[in-house]
Amino acid sequence: MRVGQNPAKSLQQVSKPKRVTVAVVTYIPFLSGYYAQSLDVLKLSLRSLRANTTESYDLLVFDNGSGEETQSYLRDEYSKGNIQFLTLSEQNLGKGGAWNFVFSAAPGDIVAYADSDILFREGWLSQSLEILESFPKVGMVTGRPLRSKEKYFSATLNWAEQTDGVGVEKGQFLPWHVFSAHSLSCGVSLEQTEEWFQTSYDYRLSFGSLTAYAGAAHFQFVAKKNVLASLLPFEMDKPMGQVRTLDENLNEKGYLRLMISDPLVVHMGNVMPAQAEVSASIDYIQKTRNTLWKWPPLKKMLLYFYNRIFQIYFSTK
Repeated sequence: MRVGQNPAKSLQQVSKPKRVTVAVVTYIPFLSGYYAQSLDVLKLSLRSLRANTTESYDLLVFDNGSGEETQSYLRDEYSKGNIQFLTLSEQNLGKGGAWNFVFSAAPGDIVAYADSDILFREGWLSQSLEILESFPKVGMVTGRPLRSKEKYFSATLNWAEQTDGVGVEKGQFLPWHVFSAHSLSCGVSLEQTEEWFQTSYDYRLSFGSLTAYAGAAHFQFVAKKNVLASLLPFEMDKPMGQVRTLDENLNEKGYLRLMISDPLVVHMGNVMPAQAEVSASIDYIQKTRNTLWKWPPLKKMLLYFYNRIFQIYFSTK
C-alpha cells in the first residue's frame, strides 16, 4: 500500500553526468609499515586532481576494502561534494574486481582512471583527450611518457608502420630525469634503472600536428567507456600481479596504446614526494597567477639571499 504521491514525481529534470568520469581505486588497509604514508599520498593525489584539472568531470572513488581511517576521510570528502560517486567495499575484490565495477559504473562516456597514488599536473587531461580523440581506434592514453615492452603495444607499431602520413621514430628520446623518476618510484633499483635506460628505446609517433609515444600504463590512463566495457569481465584470481591483462587485451584487439609527450602524471608510490615536487604541482594554476613574487623589489631581495646562501654552502674558498 502507498499513501500519497512520491514527491520525486514533481521533479521536472534530473542531473546529467559529466562527459568524463575520473575513476580512482583505493586500498589502504592500515596506516603503518608499507601503508604508513598512503593516506597522505591519497589526499595529495585528490588535491592535485582538483587543482590541476580545468575540464569538467565527475569523480568516482571505489574503495577496495580500506581501513576505517581511509573510509572516514572518503566519506568526509563525499559530504563536502569533492567526490560525486563513492563506493566502499567491505572486502578487497582485487584490481580485476575493482575494474569490473568501475568500468561498468562510470556514468561518463570517457573514463580517466588512476590508482590512488597519482599526482596530477596541469594539462594532464586536456592533452590526453586530444590524443584519445585525434588518433584512430585508441584504446588508452597515459598522461606521461615511459618505456614498456614492445609486445604490449605491437598493434600500435603495426598501425603506425602501415599507415600513410604517420611518422615513426625509434630512439632514446626521454631524458634521464623523466625516465628515472618513474622507474625509481616503482621500486626498481638504480642499477636496474640505469641498465634499462641504456638498453631500451622509445617509439615516437607523429600524426598530423600531434606527437605521442607508443605504449601506455595501467596505473593511469584515459579511455572510452565503451572500449573498456568490451573487455569485461576481468577474470583475475589474485589481488594484483595480473593487471597486464588490460594491456594484453587491448593490444590483441588492435587498439592503440599511447602516451602524451610530457610527464603530466606522476607515480608517487607509497611515500610522499619531495617538497619541491609538491610545490611544483599542487595549486599550480593559482601560483602562476600570483604576481607578488614578480614584484621587482621583492624579487631582487629574494635573489640576493638565494645567492648568498648558495655561496655559503657551495663556495670553494
